[in-house]
Amino acid sequence: MKVPRGLPVPLPVPLPVRLPVPLLVGLLVAVSAGGCGDAAAPRPFAGGGPPAFDVNPASRAEVRTGGTLRWPLAEFPAQWNVHHADGSKSAVGVVVRAVLPVLMRADADAVPRPVPEYLLSARVTRLRPRQVVTYRLNPRARWSDGRPIGAADFAAQARALSGADPRFRVATVTGYRQIARVSAGPDPGEVRVEFAQPYADWRSLFSPLYPASAMATPAAFDAAFRNRMPVTAGPFRVGRIDRTQKTVTLVRDPAWWGRPAELDRIVFRAMDGGAMPGAFANDEIDLIDVGMDAAALRRVASVPGASVRRAGGPDWRQITLNAARPALADVRVRRAVTLAIDRRALARSDLAGLCWPARTLGSHFLVNTQPGYRDNSGALGRYDPAAARRLLDAAGWRRHGRYRTRGGRTLALRFVVPAGVPGAKPEGELTRAMLQRVGIRVDVRTVPADDLFDRYVAAGDFDLVPFTWLGTAYPLSALRSVFARPGAGGLQQNYARHGTAEIDAAMDRAGAAVAGGHRARALLDAADRLIWREATVLPLYQRPQIVAVRRGLANLGANGFYEPAYEDIGFTRP
Repeated sequence: MKVPRGLPVPLPVPLPVRLPVPLLVGLLVAVSAGGCGDAAAPRPFAGGGPPAFDVNPASRAEVRTGGTLRWPLAEFPAQWNVHHADGSKSAVGVVVRAVLPVLMRADADAVPRPVPEYLLSARVTRLRPRQVVTYRLNPRARWSDGRPIGAADFAAQARALSGADPRFRVATVTGYRQIARVSAGPDPGEVRVEFAQPYADWRSLFSPLYPASAMATPAAFDAAFRNRMPVTAGPFRVGRIDRTQKTVTLVRDPAWWGRPAELDRIVFRAMDGGAMPGAFANDEIDLIDVGMDAAALRRVASVPGASVRRAGGPDWRQITLNAARPALADVRVRRAVTLAIDRRALARSDLAGLCWPARTLGSHFLVNTQPGYRDNSGALGRYDPAAARRLLDAAGWRRHGRYRTRGGRTLALRFVVPAGVPGAKPEGELTRAMLQRVGIRVDVRTVPADDLFDRYVAAGDFDLVPFTWLGTAYPLSALRSVFARPGAGGLQQNYARHGTAEIDAAMDRAGAAVAGGHRARALLDAADRLIWREATVLPLYQRPQIVAVRRGLANLGANGFYEPAYEDIGFTRP
């Protein structure tokens, strides 16, 4: 997943996360301890559904000026360019949104709104013969080096992320590849972006915006924000990056032209996910996303002065099938695997002890609580081992004893899970038991958590791998590169290594529905149904957001799709 959320990144999770650009991924923390009767566990939601967000909203008058927020990160990145293939991680997105221009911020309903500190307005000013979006920039918006934010920055980012030059190691080209031209408008502070084809999710672009100097050449794209953030333009600036202590300290920027940040500083600190509950209990950090770790939830809920916040998360758990592997090259085998996995059983196991409904997910683009969600899975969304057996027979894999063979080879799949992640291996063991019932052997391989993506997922060294895609306010923009055919632009985020011209065309039609509305959703659903037929990514369930914070922390917590304004985060007055 490469967070590529317009970059909506809600909160760090206690594990490495990849953003589907606009954004990636996090690994699941799945633990099966405790029950709803546990005093520390949250009670069921009124009406049966989770809230859109739970952040203790407070006006600036209610928030005291000053103080330090200690915010844990799942990892300590070297690359702080979130549009770079190595930088599309939630840890990067969480930090840079405090120091770089974010032109659009999503509200709790996942509706993006212009950020007035950067934009006076942004709208489609022409549809034919080509779509044109006109941005009117806030004349006070400047980079920390004194240069006004302007058309040169837009143009450099559009060129770098277009995919035209493969030397730029981009996380995704979605949206930017449709841009034909960027130019300064006739009025001061006006930027005109012309698209070669209509693009509905234009609001997802240029957030965050990087200075032209960081996007001008492939070398700058790689190096300008590696181990540093030399130019900023936000309510905070970089005080220090300490690679030894694995901390990034942001301080209030006096040059910021918007509402001054309430906090004096934010200290981001990378630590192992397993150490976070103890660090919270020992008053070393001020918040922790406990994910699906029921034991961690019980521990942090009992900490004096703690408050547990929870909401329906934008991210979704899934299993990716590597269609480039010989055993999974046949779509009939992939469909059989999909039908043989009891998704509800996996969800019940993963969510045990959290009082969270075990509801399976039927879309590759929208989560259950998102407006417009529809279950497009059809027959492939059901648990049907009998149908799986018929498909495997048709594919020539005949059962001989416990397992199936063809041409003297056993049908065996490798299920890769990260070490040290509570519940990850049991998830693999459950999958092994399910697939064994239809004659497929599954070997669960545990690998170092830090190696999972770089050495296994990105390298294609797996058959099945579970992780979490981070949803955004721009579902197609964020996830198109996950399902588009790998081509000259590289793998991008299609870790299944498979796609079709039909899927690409369907996504393009959905992406061109500039007017939005029911037609746009219908086109997105049509693309989703095609993806289900290829059986390369098996959605499991919408991931809950359960975040423990110091009581009094305001405007931050279980964000859902809501994107906080960092300058408004702080602690309420006593």
